[in-house]
Amino acid sequence: MTILTRLCKLAVIVLLSSVSACTNVSNQPVLPPPPVTEKQSFTLYPVESSEQIFTLSDAITQQLDAAFPSNKRNLNNTRKLLNFLLKNGDASLSYQAGATLTANQAYSDLNANCLSLSILAYSMAEYLGLYGQFQTVHIPEYWAISNGYNLLTGHINLVVTQQRNSSTSNSVTYLYNTENSLVIDFDPNSRGERFKTTPISKQRITAMFYNNKGATAMLNGQHDLAYSYFLAATKADENYSAAWGNLAVLLRLHSQYANAELAYNYAIALNPDNNTALGNLALLYQLTERTELANEILTKLDLKRQSNPYYHVALGNDAYLIKNYQDAIKHFNKAKLIDKHIHDSYFGLARTYYQLGDFKQAYRQLRLADKHADFDHDKQRYKNKLQALNDMTARVIND
Repeated sequence: MTILTRLCKLAVIVLLSSVSACTNVSNQPVLPPPPVTEKQSFTLYPVESSEQIFTLSDAITQQLDAAFPSNKRNLNNTRKLLNFLLKNGDASLSYQAGATLTANQAYSDLNANCLSLSILAYSMAEYLGLYGQFQTVHIPEYWAISNGYNLLTGHINLVVTQQRNSSTSNSVTYLYNTENSLVIDFDPNSRGERFKTTPISKQRITAMFYNNKGATAMLNGQHDLAYSYFLAATKADENYSAAWGNLAVLLRLHSQYANAELAYNYAIALNPDNNTALGNLALLYQLTERTELANEILTKLDLKRQSNPYYHVALGNDAYLIKNYQDAIKHFNKAKLIDKHIHDSYFGLARTYYQLGDFKQAYRQLRLADKHADFDHDKQRYKNKLQALNDMTARVIND
């Protein structure tokens, strides 16, 4: 069991925050940043500059110039370009920290996450003379499995409008509507729901980029590189709670318990709803034999998350990993009771029943997972598993 799985018998303990674990963040730091990066022994590696993250290559801008002459650069004429990205995002988007790419990289390989594709859309819109505003989408806490780890993910989107008139008074409030704006959102679930959104800055997006890259490096055991990215994230936006929380995880891995505690508490001060940092602080309390404080946090988190189906899916995945299959079934069924449209719970049931030798139930749950999946890559994955299960059961019958 590794540090990135949600460990032991406890509720959410160690998770990495990816993309936009930044809901309800304060725009001003509550306290000065803690001095946890002073006198560190990590080797610093160069990271992408903000310019490298957002700038389009000459090859891309030449294609844009050819497709959109200067006299035809308005929102209506560029909808087809942005809708192209939107449609491709549905086919290729995966919530994986490892799919964090610069604008140029995302253009070459659309198999990127919502952060990277939104960066690409923003850079294209800006080049075409449009105005882009990044937004955090306040979705429920969502956990996804990547390389065997439970990762907490978030979501952002982009609102594109005509450039604002610079001569207009700063007191004017601009309202987005379907006629003068276009929302670029690469998650069909988010597009189908009316989740609350909050505008976020380009600096916050840059910090998210570094944070995701740091999470990937930490997953791969590249701790010097991870530190380099987390440090860059805190410098790009010192108010970004998730970056401080992930930096704390890295410090804890290196037994810097005092520094880790400072970083966790700063992450929580910036965003009291950073449940990931709270859960990780509870683990730190356990490691430092402060069990009462740990249990107090974990009890509050558990009560807070009971109504979230993804929480129960995550608990089911934990139970599955330690081969506690009956508890896994209970958690996946609880997730279904809260929201019957989530494919993750059906897939969890399918693989659990498979381990129990109940191939009939496994096949039934896989079909339901396929039915409720939104992304093409998930549907294809389930179809492949259904075919494999069919082939296996056919061989058993014939034998």
